[in-house]
Amino acid sequence: MKTIEIDDDLYQFIAGQTQRIGESASDILRRLLPGAPVKAAVNTAPVKAAVNTAPVAAAVVEPAGKTKAGNIFDLVTPQDLQTEQNIVGRFLYLLSVLARVHKKDFAKVLEIKGRNRLYFGTSAEALNEAGSSTNPKQIPNTNFWVITNSNTTRKKMMLTETAIKLGYSAEDAERIRDLL
Repeated sequence: MKTIEIDDDLYQFIAGQTQRIGESASDILRRLLPGAPVKAAVNTAPVKAAVNTAPVAAAVVEPAGKTKAGNIFDLVTPQDLQTEQNIVGRFLYLLSVLARVHKKDFAKVLEIKGRNRLYFGTSAEALNEAGSSTNPKQIPNTNFWVITNSNTTRKKMMLTETAIKLGYSAEDAERIRDLL
């Protein structure tokens, strides 16, 4: 495996060209570059960008078992995720898509709580009263609010718990988490 340095914008472009979950940067580049060598039968490792060592995340995936109300994977695209410039924006976007797909069940998020704080609420005031420095934000196109001052790991945990409450399998909940 070789490591190359690329600019952030180029990395984002390559990540945005992902067509299936688990597709490596090498696979994407082979598809995009005319005359690129065909992948050998030996399992090759993906190219990693030195500026961002996270694997290329796939956002468009084949649904792996729909829930009764639909599936977030039917609606989320790499372009939508790239539109959001930061983690909080992607977090709110993913929650809003989950809320849209699971309108009837989304109130279950109110059951998700930390030891000493609420994560979700029906107003900013309720979240502010339940803790300090919560920085609540409204989940777009819903009547629900979520705290946003937690670290990325906590946000991923909140997404995972939300997905499980809405009926996703543990595997699909992890896939949703990894979209963040």
